[in-house]
Amino acid sequence: MLKAWKWYQSCLSVHPVKTQVISSGVLWGVGDVAAQYITHSTARKRLQISETDAKFKVNWKRTAVTSLFGFGFVGPLGHLWYDGLDRFIRLRLQLPPNSAKFVAAKVAMDGIIFGPFDLLVFFSYMGFAAGKNVAQVKEDLKRDFLPALILEGGVWPLVQVANFRYVPVRYQLLYVNMFCLLDSAFLSWLEQQKDAPWKQWFTSFHSLKEGGGGQGR
Repeated sequence: MLKAWKWYQSCLSVHPVKTQVISSGVLWGVGDVAAQYITHSTARKRLQISETDAKFKVNWKRTAVTSLFGFGFVGPLGHLWYDGLDRFIRLRLQLPPNSAKFVAAKVAMDGIIFGPFDLLVFFSYMGFAAGKNVAQVKEDLKRDFLPALILEGGVWPLVQVANFRYVPVRYQLLYVNMFCLLDSAFLSWLEQQKDAPWKQWFTSFHSLKEGGGGQGR
Protein backbone atom coordinates (compact mmCIF):
# COMPACT_ATOMS: atom_id res chain seq x y z
CA MET A 1 0.00 0.00 0.00
CA LEU A 2 2.85 2.36 0.87
CA LYS A 3 4.58 1.57 -2.43
CA ALA A 4 1.36 2.31 -4.31
CA TRP A 5 1.04 5.64 -2.51
CA LYS A 6 4.62 6.60 -3.33
CA TRP A 7 4.07 5.59 -6.94
CA TYR A 8 0.96 7.77 -7.08
CA GLN A 9 2.85 10.70 -5.57
CA SER A 10 5.55 10.29 -8.18
CA CYS A 11 3.01 10.19 -11.03
CA LEU A 12 1.23 13.22 -9.60
CA SER A 13 4.48 15.16 -9.49
CA VAL A 14 5.57 14.31 -13.02
CA HIS A 15 2.19 14.14 -14.77
CA PRO A 16 -0.43 15.87 -12.57
CA VAL A 17 -3.16 16.28 -15.20
CA LYS A 18 -2.68 12.84 -16.75
CA THR A 19 -2.72 11.19 -13.31
CA GLN A 20 -5.96 12.91 -12.34
CA VAL A 21 -7.58 12.11 -15.69
CA ILE A 22 -6.77 8.39 -15.41
CA SER A 23 -7.75 8.10 -11.75
CA SER A 24 -11.03 9.95 -12.38
CA GLY A 25 -11.94 7.69 -15.29
CA VAL A 26 -11.20 4.53 -13.31
CA LEU A 27 -13.09 5.67 -10.22
CA TRP A 28 -16.16 6.79 -12.17
CA GLY A 29 -16.21 3.47 -13.99
CA VAL A 30 -16.01 1.51 -10.73
CA GLY A 31 -18.72 3.74 -9.28
CA ASP A 32 -21.04 2.97 -12.19
CA VAL A 33 -20.57 -0.78 -11.75
CA ALA A 34 -21.44 -0.34 -8.07
CA ALA A 35 -24.54 1.67 -9.03
CA GLN A 36 -25.65 -1.04 -11.46
CA TYR A 37 -25.25 -3.70 -8.77
CA ILE A 38 -27.19 -1.65 -6.20
CA THR A 39 -30.00 -1.00 -8.69
CA HIS A 40 -30.10 -4.70 -9.65
CA SER A 41 -30.19 -5.88 -6.02
CA THR A 42 -32.91 -3.38 -5.10
CA ALA A 43 -35.07 -4.41 -8.06
CA ARG A 44 -34.58 -8.11 -7.34
CA LYS A 45 -35.69 -7.72 -3.73
CA ARG A 46 -38.64 -5.50 -4.65
CA LEU A 47 -39.87 -7.88 -7.36
CA GLN A 48 -38.91 -10.97 -5.30
CA ILE A 49 -36.89 -12.53 -8.11
CA SER A 50 -34.54 -15.39 -7.24
CA GLU A 51 -30.80 -15.09 -7.80
CA THR A 52 -30.87 -17.85 -10.40
CA ASP A 53 -33.56 -16.04 -12.43
CA ALA A 54 -31.88 -12.63 -12.26
CA LYS A 55 -28.14 -12.99 -12.35
CA PHE A 56 -26.28 -9.68 -12.22
CA LYS A 57 -24.59 -8.70 -15.47
CA VAL A 58 -22.55 -5.55 -15.90
CA ASN A 59 -23.65 -3.21 -18.68
CA TRP A 60 -20.13 -2.57 -19.94
CA LYS A 61 -21.30 -0.06 -22.54
CA ARG A 62 -22.86 2.10 -19.84
CA THR A 63 -19.77 1.71 -17.65
CA ALA A 64 -17.54 2.80 -20.54
CA VAL A 65 -19.73 5.86 -21.15
CA THR A 66 -19.62 6.83 -17.46
CA SER A 67 -15.88 6.20 -17.28
CA LEU A 68 -15.36 8.49 -20.28
CA PHE A 69 -17.11 11.24 -18.33
CA GLY A 70 -14.44 10.84 -15.66
CA PHE A 71 -11.65 10.79 -18.24
CA GLY A 72 -12.91 13.67 -20.35
CA PHE A 73 -14.57 16.01 -17.87
CA VAL A 74 -13.98 15.35 -14.17
CA GLY A 75 -10.25 14.70 -14.45
CA PRO A 76 -9.03 17.63 -16.56
CA LEU A 77 -11.60 20.20 -15.45
CA GLY A 78 -11.36 19.15 -11.80
CA HIS A 79 -7.60 19.63 -11.87
CA LEU A 80 -7.94 23.13 -13.32
CA TRP A 81 -10.81 24.05 -11.01
CA TYR A 82 -9.22 23.20 -7.66
CA ASP A 83 -5.86 24.64 -8.58
CA GLY A 84 -7.43 27.81 -9.98
CA LEU A 85 -9.84 28.15 -7.07
CA ASP A 86 -6.99 28.08 -4.57
CA ARG A 87 -5.02 30.71 -6.49
CA PHE A 88 -8.06 32.96 -6.85
CA ILE A 89 -8.91 32.87 -3.13
CA ARG A 90 -5.29 33.41 -2.05
CA LEU A 91 -4.14 35.96 -4.62
CA ARG A 92 -7.25 37.85 -5.68
CA LEU A 93 -9.33 37.77 -2.51
CA GLN A 94 -6.17 37.68 -0.38
CA LEU A 95 -7.70 35.55 2.35
CA PRO A 96 -5.33 33.82 4.82
CA PRO A 97 -4.93 30.11 3.90
CA ASN A 98 -6.86 27.69 6.14
CA SER A 99 -8.75 30.53 7.84
CA ALA A 100 -12.51 30.23 8.33
CA LYS A 101 -13.18 32.82 5.61
CA PHE A 102 -10.76 31.08 3.25
CA VAL A 103 -12.48 27.70 3.66
CA ALA A 104 -15.98 29.20 3.57
CA ALA A 105 -15.22 31.06 0.33
CA LYS A 106 -13.92 27.88 -1.31
CA VAL A 107 -16.90 25.81 -0.19
CA ALA A 108 -19.36 28.49 -1.36
CA MET A 109 -17.78 28.90 -4.80
CA ASP A 110 -17.45 25.15 -5.26
CA GLY A 111 -21.10 24.59 -4.34
CA ILE A 112 -22.51 27.50 -6.34
CA ILE A 113 -20.39 27.20 -9.49
CA PHE A 114 -18.78 23.80 -9.95
CA GLY A 115 -21.42 21.58 -8.31
CA PRO A 116 -24.43 22.60 -10.44
CA PHE A 117 -22.30 22.76 -13.60
CA ASP A 118 -20.98 19.25 -12.97
CA LEU A 119 -24.51 17.87 -12.58
CA LEU A 120 -25.75 19.69 -15.67
CA VAL A 121 -22.94 18.29 -17.81
CA PHE A 122 -23.28 14.77 -16.36
CA PHE A 123 -27.00 14.34 -17.01
CA SER A 124 -26.77 16.00 -20.44
CA TYR A 125 -23.82 13.83 -21.43
CA MET A 126 -25.46 10.61 -20.23
CA GLY A 127 -28.63 11.48 -22.12
CA PHE A 128 -26.92 12.23 -25.42
CA ALA A 129 -24.66 9.19 -25.01
CA ALA A 130 -27.80 7.05 -24.71
CA GLY A 131 -29.01 8.36 -28.07
CA LYS A 132 -31.63 10.77 -26.77
CA ASN A 133 -32.54 13.99 -28.55
CA VAL A 134 -32.47 17.50 -27.08
CA ALA A 135 -36.12 17.42 -25.97
CA GLN A 136 -35.62 14.09 -24.15
CA VAL A 137 -32.46 15.32 -22.46
CA LYS A 138 -34.33 18.41 -21.24
CA GLU A 139 -37.02 16.18 -19.73
CA ASP A 140 -34.35 14.09 -18.01
CA LEU A 141 -32.80 17.26 -16.59
CA LYS A 142 -36.17 18.37 -15.23
CA ARG A 143 -36.55 14.97 -13.60
CA ASP A 144 -33.01 14.40 -12.26
CA PHE A 145 -31.23 17.73 -11.79
CA LEU A 146 -33.15 19.18 -8.84
CA PRO A 147 -33.24 15.97 -6.73
CA ALA A 148 -29.50 15.46 -7.29
CA LEU A 149 -28.67 19.08 -6.51
CA ILE A 150 -30.65 19.04 -3.25
CA LEU A 151 -29.37 15.65 -2.05
CA GLU A 152 -25.76 16.37 -2.95
CA GLY A 153 -26.03 19.86 -1.50
CA GLY A 154 -26.45 18.31 1.93
CA VAL A 155 -23.31 16.19 1.67
CA TRP A 156 -20.64 17.83 -0.49
CA PRO A 157 -20.24 21.02 1.58
CA LEU A 158 -19.28 18.87 4.59
CA VAL A 159 -16.85 16.86 2.47
CA GLN A 160 -15.29 20.02 1.06
CA VAL A 161 -14.90 21.74 4.44
CA ALA A 162 -12.53 18.96 5.49
CA ASN A 163 -10.88 19.00 2.07
CA PHE A 164 -10.17 22.73 1.94
CA ARG A 165 -9.20 22.95 5.60
CA TYR A 166 -6.91 19.95 6.08
CA VAL A 167 -5.84 18.55 2.69
CA PRO A 168 -2.95 20.21 0.84
CA VAL A 169 -3.91 21.58 -2.58
CA ARG A 170 -1.61 19.00 -4.17
CA TYR A 171 -3.83 16.17 -2.90
CA GLN A 172 -7.25 17.80 -2.93
CA LEU A 173 -8.14 16.23 -6.26
CA LEU A 174 -7.26 12.78 -4.95
CA TYR A 175 -9.46 13.40 -1.92
CA VAL A 176 -12.33 14.50 -4.15
CA ASN A 177 -11.82 11.57 -6.52
CA MET A 178 -12.15 9.12 -3.64
CA PHE A 179 -15.52 10.61 -2.75
CA CYS A 180 -16.35 10.72 -6.46
CA LEU A 181 -16.29 6.92 -6.32
CA LEU A 182 -19.39 7.17 -4.13
CA ASP A 183 -20.71 10.18 -6.01
CA SER A 184 -20.50 8.46 -9.39
CA ALA A 185 -22.37 5.48 -7.93
CA PHE A 186 -25.05 7.81 -6.58
CA LEU A 187 -25.45 9.78 -9.83
CA SER A 188 -25.52 6.63 -11.95
CA TRP A 189 -28.08 5.10 -9.60
CA LEU A 190 -30.12 8.32 -9.65
CA GLU A 191 -30.12 8.41 -13.45
CA GLN A 192 -31.25 4.78 -13.57
CA GLN A 193 -34.20 5.47 -11.26
CA LYS A 194 -36.12 7.09 -14.15
CA ASP A 195 -39.53 8.32 -12.89
CA ALA A 196 -39.29 7.01 -9.33
CA PRO A 197 -42.05 8.32 -7.00
CA TRP A 198 -39.59 10.12 -4.73
CA LYS A 199 -38.26 12.04 -7.74
CA GLN A 200 -41.76 13.09 -8.72
CA TRP A 201 -42.17 14.60 -5.27
CA PHE A 202 -39.30 17.02 -5.96
CA THR A 203 -40.64 18.03 -9.36
CA SER A 204 -44.23 18.37 -8.15
CA PHE A 205 -43.10 20.49 -5.20
CA HIS A 206 -41.12 22.72 -7.58
CA SER A 207 -44.17 23.02 -9.86
CA LEU A 208 -46.37 24.00 -6.91
CA LYS A 209 -43.91 26.74 -5.95
CA GLU A 210 -43.93 28.07 -9.51
CA GLY A 211 -47.69 27.90 -9.63
CA GLY A 212 -47.99 29.70 -6.30
CA GLY A 213 -45.60 32.40 -7.46
CA GLY A 214 -47.61 32.97 -10.63
CA GLN A 215 -50.87 33.34 -8.72
CA GLY A 216 -49.26 35.75 -6.28
CA ARG A 217 -48.39 38.11 -9.10
